[in-house]
Amino acid sequence: MKTWISKIFQLTIVLGLFFITGGCRFPLTKDERPNFLIIVTDDQRFDTMEYMPNTQQLIFDQGATFSSGYITTPFCCPSRASILTGLYAHNHYVYVNTDDLLLPTLVEDLHKNGYHTGLVGKYLNSWDGSIRPEFDYWATFWGGTIPHYYDPELNVNGDWGPRTGYITYLFEDYAKEYIDLATNQRKPFFLLFAPNAPHAPYTPLKEDKGLLQDLSPHRPPSFSEEDISDKPSSIANKPLIGEEEAIDIDNVRRRQLLTLISLDRSIGAIMEKLKETGELDNTVVIFLSDNGKHWGEHRMNTKSTAYEEVIKVPFAMRYPALIPTPYIESGLVANIDIAPTIYELSETRMPKVIDGLSLVDLLSGNGEWRSKLLLEAWPDRGHWTAVHTGDYVYIETVDDISEFYDLINDPFELENAINDPQYRSFIAELQAFMQTESEPRLPPPEK
Repeated sequence: MKTWISKIFQLTIVLGLFFITGGCRFPLTKDERPNFLIIVTDDQRFDTMEYMPNTQQLIFDQGATFSSGYITTPFCCPSRASILTGLYAHNHYVYVNTDDLLLPTLVEDLHKNGYHTGLVGKYLNSWDGSIRPEFDYWATFWGGTIPHYYDPELNVNGDWGPRTGYITYLFEDYAKEYIDLATNQRKPFFLLFAPNAPHAPYTPLKEDKGLLQDLSPHRPPSFSEEDISDKPSSIANKPLIGEEEAIDIDNVRRRQLLTLISLDRSIGAIMEKLKETGELDNTVVIFLSDNGKHWGEHRMNTKSTAYEEVIKVPFAMRYPALIPTPYIESGLVANIDIAPTIYELSETRMPKVIDGLSLVDLLSGNGEWRSKLLLEAWPDRGHWTAVHTGDYVYIETVDDISEFYDLINDPFELENAINDPQYRSFIAELQAFMQTESEPRLPPPEK
């Protein structure tokens, strides 16, 4: 009788552990799949990393630096939707910042597949800031822009209210809190760390306001470009940049860089937290921005164009198991490649329709990599579509002239070579790719 009672007691304990741990096959074994830390800055240009030495040293210099990293739709909400789905905007149907993302996301799939998930920072411009069920931890603000970097109104795990302090450092604290929480689970974790720096209103940390006083003005050959008659009318009609506007642009640039200096400190602290928890080398760290921003090139101070200052971003990945030796990777990569990479490394079933490619193939040298990439946008200046090869870019603007730039010989995109006969056959090849790649692969989701 005692033997049977003992066996029943042991079985009760086993079943109890089974249900407490969610029915895991091996409830006492930690899931050894990699963690993910995805860092997405806001409006950061590709040529700003010299102001982020911690990030450069701890991520870029310890992994793969993508020298040809692009954003398929250089606008906040569409770009972030592409990161979350691996889809072009014409397939996820988030065209502008006010559009809702109605398709399932990578985070939902990871959560179902046993990952602990967290968001710290910006989600989507069209989201109201309330908690989404696929996230176990949530610290964000409403929409896409905060009025000031100090004392922001945040939703932290369902608790709305003002938080005292500088938003970048607040987000740093929440990220470290999440990592402590997540590493105490038996699950791997996914953290989307999306600070609002260096987006408007570009509020520097008070202690940093005296820095970069001797910053040289940004005056590339394309600044206030003298002849823009070969550009689409929405650009060609812009006046030359006057002295006062140039001073404003220089001030915005300096303030943006100052916000990156404080963000760099926070990223260094977050990486140190990963090291302290012993999870650093088992964490895939990806760094990029959602888009860049003009600083006076082609007479503009906006974004959402097809020019390099806007579509090219700082982009790097650190994961020693896949990238044991740091190097610069010249392959053509984009924000749509993040989701398929995570699907593969997390052993999560990938959606049947996905536009991006897993970076695992590129970093492992498996097979051929893409030679062309589709870019598209629906901004205020008109709907445009482009094809980028890394060395050349072809752009079509609806109801306006087309553009072609040889970036090897014309890196500042000063001369529209659309009518140059030496490129005629190549342009035709890019046009054919554009037509095929622009075809929708998914129907519009029901609202």
